[in-house]
Amino acid sequence: MDVRLVQLASGTDPVANRELVDARLAAITPGPSLVVLPEATMTDFGPADFDLAPFAEPLDGPFVELLAGHARRIGSTVIAGTFEPSTSELGAGAPPFNTLVVVSPDGTLSASYRKIHLYDSFGYRESDRLSPGVLEPVVVDVGDRRLGLMTCYDLRFPELARLLVDDGADTLVVPAAWVAGEGKLHHWRTLLAARAIENTVHVVAAAQGGARYTGHSLVADPQGSIVVEAADGDETLSALLDPEEPGRTRSTNPSLANRRIDRPRGDA
Repeated sequence: MDVRLVQLASGTDPVANRELVDARLAAITPGPSLVVLPEATMTDFGPADFDLAPFAEPLDGPFVELLAGHARRIGSTVIAGTFEPSTSELGAGAPPFNTLVVVSPDGTLSASYRKIHLYDSFGYRESDRLSPGVLEPVVVDVGDRRLGLMTCYDLRFPELARLLVDDGADTLVVPAAWVAGEGKLHHWRTLLAARAIENTVHVVAAAQGGARYTGHSLVADPQGSIVVEAADGDETLSALLDPEEPGRTRSTNPSLANRRIDRPRGDA
């Protein structure tokens, strides 16, 4: 699989962000099977008291339409982060979802994933402004790969990655806006490598860059080695994922097959 990771720094103006995304995707010529952009590409989170609800768009809104046009032109599946209005079941005035959209090469929306683990950590409370998604892992087929979707803080919860792999994922896709800070780049690299090693899968992580975020989008192979990595600015990375590599790794490191605990203690 030929992959592109688009690292950029979104702002809080959706029109300006669409112009930025349009320019970055226009620079990608047909060829890759998968293009991944960061979490919150449509609109940045802004300051801690920034109300995201007015910026949330339905999944047939202008941001997804922009992605669809480029997906058709490139002939690629495009994955990016957006904010989606909450559903009626949550009640009037419920905060929006932090959503990943998966747009197929024909321009149709083939899947979406609403972030399960909201970033209530390091003095930040994402749950004050956003609603969590239902506890339902999302795996999507792209060519000869099965992609499991995670968003940013989800990376700190290995059980989600394992559920995705148990559902057949051989690649984990992790769009993120990983907030910068002491030790955070170390956490980012370490956790991405750990999810790759313990699940013997490729990990494809597209991150926001700029002063606020860590950047360092990267691809890790099923042994946890970094194949390619960005710095902290605007950059587009390329990588080729060998579909046979997870199988080869599992033949020498059959840790998934050797599991003895695969359900909560106390179950019959």
